Amino acid sequence: MGQQHTVTGRTNQEAKGESVPSIGMIGTGPGGLSAAMLLAKSGARVHMYESQPVVGGRSRRTQVGDFAFDTGPTFFMMPYVLEEIFTATGRKLEDYCDLGRLDPMYRLLMGRPGQEPLRIDTTQDIDRMAEQLAAIDPHDGPAFRRFMTDTRRKLELMEPILRRPIRGIGDLIAMDILKAGPVLKPWKSLHGLLSGYFRNEQVRLAMCFQSKYLGMSPFECPSLFSILPFIEYEYGVWHPRGGCNALMHAMADVCTEMGVEISTSSPVEEITFDGKRARGVMVDGVEHRHDHVVINADASWAIRNLIPERLRKRWTNQRLDSRRYSCSTFMLYLGLEGEVDLPHHTIYTSETYVENIENIAKHGRLSEDPSIYVCNPSKLDPTLAPEGSSALYVLMPTPNTNSEIDWEKNRSRLRRQALDQLENVLGIEQIEKRIVAEKSITPEDWEAEGIANGATFNMAHNIGQMLHKRPQHRLEDVDGVWMVGGGTHPGSGLPVIFLASEITTRLLCQETGLEDPMSSSALPYRRPTTAGAPEVAPTPSRAEETTVGSR
Repeated sequence: MGQQHTVTGRTNQEAKGESVPSIGMIGTGPGGLSAAMLLAKSGARVHMYESQPVVGGRSRRTQVGDFAFDTGPTFFMMPYVLEEIFTATGRKLEDYCDLGRLDPMYRLLMGRPGQEPLRIDTTQDIDRMAEQLAAIDPHDGPAFRRFMTDTRRKLELMEPILRRPIRGIGDLIAMDILKAGPVLKPWKSLHGLLSGYFRNEQVRLAMCFQSKYLGMSPFECPSLFSILPFIEYEYGVWHPRGGCNALMHAMADVCTEMGVEISTSSPVEEITFDGKRARGVMVDGVEHRHDHVVINADASWAIRNLIPERLRKRWTNQRLDSRRYSCSTFMLYLGLEGEVDLPHHTIYTSETYVENIENIAKHGRLSEDPSIYVCNPSKLDPTLAPEGSSALYVLMPTPNTNSEIDWEKNRSRLRRQALDQLENVLGIEQIEKRIVAEKSITPEDWEAEGIANGATFNMAHNIGQMLHKRPQHRLEDVDGVWMVGGGTHPGSGLPVIFLASEITTRLLCQETGLEDPMSSSALPYRRPTTAGAPEVAPTPSRAEETTVGSR
């Protein structure tokens, strides 16, 4: 059957001779690992099955020669959400992973036809940030402060939605959320909402590019997600030493300490059933019996491929095909000779941004001036590249595989476009001559990993596919099958994926009679009321003396 991540022990309940439910977890992404931590703490017996040879799912580490990269997410925000999960297991995140707050959080290069890109080095220092925006348009500095004040209230109103299951309109009414509609303004687009604050179009785009975290256009993304830029400025952008994949290994370490069994290189072929009741999972033609099965694989792919369609009344293949899906990404992981003079995160938005967005979201075609995102962690974190070298993560948003693009045929074109943007727009000289290690991923490659339509951000987060209209935490039509990850409520992004795990764990504990670890008197962990002063870069590991940056 696949490799075992570690040897495992017995749960506390088993040590007492008590019967405990057995949980089969499909996938070891952030949702699966955080749910496994909580379920193990509750007393359940958890066995995780990972198709890749390493843990982490799309958040795993990619090794290319002597260079290491995050495969997927590189932005880490709201660390207090993960801290509360560690706290619930009796542990501290800081004992397992070193985090540093970034300042600048990221550099924005806003493309402008016939001009040099507008540069904004974003900072958590609200005064400095307001001054930068006021220098672009005097109206927009004070508008930024008003946006922060208003959105702070919006997040307070949205927090109950993010932390609870939304199984239907009744749950929304019960939380009295409908009365908050005038503040939340779910009928507006993100760009439309920000147009009511900011006068300069470049500033508006600088405050709404975060819709790309959901794989969506800011002109279609619901205004609810104005909390994304707010969260960055309120709570900061963080770098875990070793990359976001280090968080996955930290959670895997806690899991194995608590008796969770993790089998890597063990793709699940199907979920087995007795009637409508899940019975276990098939791996390498062998059935492994479990009382409950939790899906942390891509939601649409897993529902279609692991559950017989005869058991699915709501999520039929036809319905899955009719859903809207996020964009995809073309990836370049580059090992370069020498250092790169860019901050940790850099985002370039196309000169023809609206056209670029429409090509991705509507027309399914490639752009001549694509937007790109670059992560350059080696300046602050020496663990990812050999001394004197740089590990560069390059992401280009693209259409998903529902387009008619021949991705293999266009791989070299996309690579060339990315390198041209790195050299001509971001100023990395002679980049091609400096490449010593390289790997690329197209949307078709993502799809081959078991990601429906290569849509790396799951089902789109438009208003018709949010809340109770996403696959439920307790999956409909079958018994004993549960969901975690970006495919269920609240959606994509590491912090809300962790919140989804808390919701699923709570519901599963209620059904099995186990105690929810998040229900102790010390929890839930309350989000900080102040952001704190910016800090630069991660602290060195306790086992190392290399200086990464200043605190």
